[in-house]
Amino acid sequence: MHRLWLSYFVLSSIDLSFGNSAMHRVGIAGSASNSVRSRKEKRFTYVLNDADDTKHCAGVNCLAVLKASKPDNSSYLFTGSRDGTLKRWELNEEDATCSATFESHVDWVNDAVLVGGNTLVSCSSDTTVKAWDCFSNGTCTRTFRQHTDYVTCLAAAERNGNIVASGGLGGEVFIWDIEAALAPLTKSSETADEDRSSGTNGSGISSIRTIGSSNNISLQTNLPQGYVPISAKGHKESVYALAMNDTGNVLVSGGTEKAIRVWDTRTGSKMMKLRGHTDNIRALLLDSTGRFCLSGSSDSMIRLWDLGQQRCVHSYAVHTDSVWALASTPTFSHVYSGGRDLSLYLTDLATRESILLCTKEHPIQQLAMHDDGIWVATTDSSVHRWPAEGRNPQKVFQRGGSFLAGNLSFSRARASMEGSTPVPVYKEPTFTIDGIPGIVQYEILNNRRHVLTKDNAGSVKLWEITRGVVIEDYGQVSFEKKKEELFEMISIPAWFTVDSRLGNLSVHLDTPQCFSAEMYSVDLGIREKAEDDKINLARETLKGLLAHWLSKKKHKPGPQPLANGEMPPGRDISGRSVTLSKVEVDGTPENDHAVYPPFEFSTTSPPSLITEGNHNGQWRKKITEMDGTEDEKDLPWWVTECIIHNRLPTRENTKCSFYLQPYEGSTTQTVTQGKLSAPRILRIHKVVNYVLEKLVLDKPLDSLSIDGTFAPGGGGDGSFRSGLKSWQKLKPSIEILCNNQVLASDMSLATVRAYIWKKPEDVVLNYRIVPGR
Repeated sequence: MHRLWLSYFVLSSIDLSFGNSAMHRVGIAGSASNSVRSRKEKRFTYVLNDADDTKHCAGVNCLAVLKASKPDNSSYLFTGSRDGTLKRWELNEEDATCSATFESHVDWVNDAVLVGGNTLVSCSSDTTVKAWDCFSNGTCTRTFRQHTDYVTCLAAAERNGNIVASGGLGGEVFIWDIEAALAPLTKSSETADEDRSSGTNGSGISSIRTIGSSNNISLQTNLPQGYVPISAKGHKESVYALAMNDTGNVLVSGGTEKAIRVWDTRTGSKMMKLRGHTDNIRALLLDSTGRFCLSGSSDSMIRLWDLGQQRCVHSYAVHTDSVWALASTPTFSHVYSGGRDLSLYLTDLATRESILLCTKEHPIQQLAMHDDGIWVATTDSSVHRWPAEGRNPQKVFQRGGSFLAGNLSFSRARASMEGSTPVPVYKEPTFTIDGIPGIVQYEILNNRRHVLTKDNAGSVKLWEITRGVVIEDYGQVSFEKKKEELFEMISIPAWFTVDSRLGNLSVHLDTPQCFSAEMYSVDLGIREKAEDDKINLARETLKGLLAHWLSKKKHKPGPQPLANGEMPPGRDISGRSVTLSKVEVDGTPENDHAVYPPFEFSTTSPPSLITEGNHNGQWRKKITEMDGTEDEKDLPWWVTECIIHNRLPTRENTKCSFYLQPYEGSTTQTVTQGKLSAPRILRIHKVVNYVLEKLVLDKPLDSLSIDGTFAPGGGGDGSFRSGLKSWQKLKPSIEILCNNQVLASDMSLATVRAYIWKKPEDVVLNYRIVPGR
């Protein structure tokens, strides 16, 4: 009997590309931990959904097939995507129906495995491993936050539904005892993690053995009582691939170290290291006994290893680029392989005969055998099933067109260069589960409410982010030309940021910047409020997003701030930024909880929230699935202060300073002597009204507050709230100018400063009488 050796592998030279897009450090959607810039306060993100929510909108990274237990039962396919979700597809003869979406990860789903018949385990770039009830409507039963970096791969034992291994970019490999991991936690486990996803209050960091290049054993200190995990630390480089034999006692791992490591999962001890690849190891397979191992690498080679002999017994030069995915026949006699060269090959491991099954336009990420077919996941959002003759692969070779795989990578590359590229056996897949195009380009328009997007099918759309809907679908037009057409000379502060990492638009709100943008209610078409009421765009957006949650919680208006802006006693504000501890009541005199039409979000394609409070870590959930059980502590404190207690952080730069002087050469009298200040959103027609009041009604100059309040009597917009007066119909007519340019009456002071004045100094406005009007 051969000694079985387990191997942990680490990838070398940093081929960090997952699919065709590099796995560089990108801030997790809505995450503070991996962001390029530090944020003291938690971020609030919402992800917009446009079309069919039953389809993926980004590349599919992983596949798992659950075969029918009885002949009359359905089989199921589970897919995990870069859109952050997993989906369960019920497979029938002619179609596949999405019967559940599993939504809790806040970044790419990188791998998924089925264990024990009813548990789905997934891992993500959000650094978590999650367990799900695979027959539920999307219930996450537990979140494990043991990894410190992206979790890239999982492995499970075919005949042991209790063992799962996970590996990631942090150089860590953990072995999970799933039964113990999902056991109820004791109350004394105060540091255990709770998952606030998909209606579940799961907890825990538990049941792991960590494998490292040294065998030092140390206990995890933050685990539930009753389970003592084994931790062997020492990995120094990233892990991209794992594989386990059927009984789960042998584990192999590989990554950036270019070596395969073999481990005994029962003790966590390292048994051997196998070298031979010259680049990152991206895919691994073990046969059922754990004796033979197949590896695929960024060096384009496939290698067959005999773990008993501790050596490579065959090399296969099949591909012309990185090998990212492997799948074998049940007898381990043939291997299916795919990768960066867009091609799927079948290779006979004994005769070295290879044949090209198909070639499409996207790199292949993962493969899953299903009866006589094979499911193929690519960097595209669709999943295809191709013929594979999995039960009798020799049938494929009988069609002709095969070639003999060399044992050196350059031999395959040279053959390709000489034009002897093989012809694919199959032209089209037998079945396709369609995805929808993902967004690849976007531009925030100047009105700071609309975002122009382009998807990877070339379709250009205009989104209104305060309602989360597409308001115009322009079809396949020039993105740049459409952007120019939609340009408006308007200046509104940047109150949100966006990205398309998940295939959809993710809109990020950070305090206090998000509260910097205001508009008048008349400009938003809000008839329920006075025309000149100022509307804070972030506050109203948050109210719209959380309206469903608020209606479930049935909150009563909270206490108002004290006169000096301090928090009333009794509210915990520990840990908050000192600069944000002072708050101010929003401009409305009443505690306004109504949601106005420009901020009503769709319930048919509801956005998903990604955020975190002061415990439990990040979570993701659709706004319509928030049932009121979520605690206020699951949201950033500044969000609840805004929507429940009507308090906003102190905002800066909401005013614009300017001088108001007669136009050069004009005989018009001087109406004011000093620097004025008014809200940035104040329109020029209000300045006209002000000048007319001074000239026609001859108001005393001392009614003007020179130190910064643009209003007789000293209040806010003051005289500009009175609207059109009868005296405005009297001559003379007034023009306001800046830099000798006549200003449109609907221009705001901020727009004048940004597009007309264009200087850091205070704006100078001039007024003159227009004769004969």
